[in-house]
Amino acid sequence: MTMRDLISGLTQQENLNFLLTNRIPRATLTRFMGWFSKVEQPLIRDLSIACWRLFSDLDLSEAHKTSFKSLHDCFTRELRPGLRPLDFDPAIVVSPCDAIIGAFGKVVDTEVFQIKGAPYSLRDLLGDPALVDAHRNGRFITLRLTSSMYHRFHAPHDCRIERVTFVHGDVWNVNPIALKRVERLFCRNERAVLQTRLPTGEALTLVPVAAILVASIRLHFIDVTLNAQTRGPTIFPCDASVRKGEELGWFEHGSTIILLAPEDFEFCDNVVESARIKVGQPLMRKIAGASACVVDPSEGMEIAAEPAKL
Repeated sequence: MTMRDLISGLTQQENLNFLLTNRIPRATLTRFMGWFSKVEQPLIRDLSIACWRLFSDLDLSEAHKTSFKSLHDCFTRELRPGLRPLDFDPAIVVSPCDAIIGAFGKVVDTEVFQIKGAPYSLRDLLGDPALVDAHRNGRFITLRLTSSMYHRFHAPHDCRIERVTFVHGDVWNVNPIALKRVERLFCRNERAVLQTRLPTGEALTLVPVAAILVASIRLHFIDVTLNAQTRGPTIFPCDASVRKGEELGWFEHGSTIILLAPEDFEFCDNVVESARIKVGQPLMRKIAGASACVVDPSEGMEIAAEPAKL
């Protein structure tokens, strides 16, 4: 087989993947999956989980439970305690989720990339000019959760959550094949913008992005599940103080979290594109010499660094 034949074959496979996962009634299929995944009939549940394991690398050995009520219950499973060590060094921002690392780097004014050569604007992603300004020339990283991964996400640092904005949108697949073909994909899909502040007062923003089969995001701190059926306010003011590692919510299948951090942070050595990372592993570090005054966001008291585990 020549190199040309190999490239042609890979391209055809990518085209088929894109066709099967995007050129379909995405919203209808996603609504159906939301209903179907909650069916608790034992035969349907067992066959669904068996098919999922057959076509993915699903590993339930870390799950807290050994049996599940439904496919949805399996999707949103908890882990056994102690499996995700956390670094409580106040200079470190940790990964909020298990993920594959996608595009990351410096925000160029207000521009970031979904993949190399495919830019999008923070204004299109966030919608809030003040928040865009807070992240101008900062840092960004894209964390993609596959369908078989642990789907819960956690606070990457001690912080105060000030507001959640839910943006209605499409449900394109967020795999690398779709990212190469759909411009500004993250800005098109449904997403929640979680505005938080570090104890130093700097902005740290998480953007969980929904995708096909997963247009539903559960947030514990405002006790709401956000999806296409969400009505009423799309802006949820809140005042919730959370500790590093505290569970914030979950996706109901697998998707992406975009994390935006201040300019005075740098990426840790383990951050490499396409590498796998787990909750609690170092993601970014405060640059040496930058202000590092760390106070409890709820009490104004200094936080002692200590190891901990989920």
